[in-house]
Amino acid sequence: MKFGKVMTAMVTPFDAEGKITEALTTQLVNYLIDNGSDGLIVAGTTGESPTLSHDEKLDLFSYAIKAAAGRVPIILGTGSNNTAESVSFTKEVANLGADGVLAVVPYYNKPSQAGIYAHYKAIAAATDLPVVVYNIPGRSAVKIELDTLVELAKIPNITAVKDCTADFAMLAQLQSKIGDQLAIYSGEDALTLPLYAVGGSGVISVSSHVVGTEMQAMLNAFDAGDVARAQQLHRDLMPVIGACFSVPSPAPVKFWLNKQGIETGEPRLPIIAVTDEEATIIEKSITDFKEKQH
Repeated sequence: MKFGKVMTAMVTPFDAEGKITEALTTQLVNYLIDNGSDGLIVAGTTGESPTLSHDEKLDLFSYAIKAAAGRVPIILGTGSNNTAESVSFTKEVANLGADGVLAVVPYYNKPSQAGIYAHYKAIAAATDLPVVVYNIPGRSAVKIELDTLVELAKIPNITAVKDCTADFAMLAQLQSKIGDQLAIYSGEDALTLPLYAVGGSGVISVSSHVVGTEMQAMLNAFDAGDVARAQQLHRDLMPVIGACFSVPSPAPVKFWLNKQGIETGEPRLPIIAVTDEEATIIEKSITDFKEKQH
């Protein structure tokens, strides 16, 4: 199942007191939809899910779903490294009106491949919603291997994978074995076009907070057969993508959004806000790109 091409892993906006409000969430959702996002992931890594309470996540989910009002798919981050908790939370959000859930590979526990399969099977059995598998060995310490992904694809409501492995050989083998049973989304912004060009469905992106329209244009150009234009945008986007990850995310993106009048507040500890020096470098990379496009 494809949810869109440029899915934004939405930051969580905090007010001056560090609280999540409906007004700020609505402002951000509208901004993202108006600027290239055709789907939103709520309370994922970029949404600072490890530092959100259970009740905060529920509030955030409700605010985002209400704000989107069916205009784009909303995917809720309900996964954790606790299978029972992930199952319970996935059941709890079933009737909020979301279009799917995202579940990360259990981190820190370092489960076996059989354990990973059992984890996702339990989550999928707990809901009728589509489940997006999140393969991110850089954070989870374990990777979902090819054979496990093939088995997961047989579960009817596991419909997509967010891939942060950059293992194109594995992904090609996966596509050969399962066809289009799983939509494959790049979890690495810099690999959006390369993965799309070999049959990926799009990207679940951080940089799209800043350049969502341009990322959408890149993929649209490729779809239209204007490969040269897509390649040029891909190259032009690299400094911006680099800037968005120049210090731990989501600090750079939150800095930029705040500067644009989209209040998102500062990240919660242990992530810290950008320094003045870092902000100057980030801003220059983004403004240079924007000026080049116009």
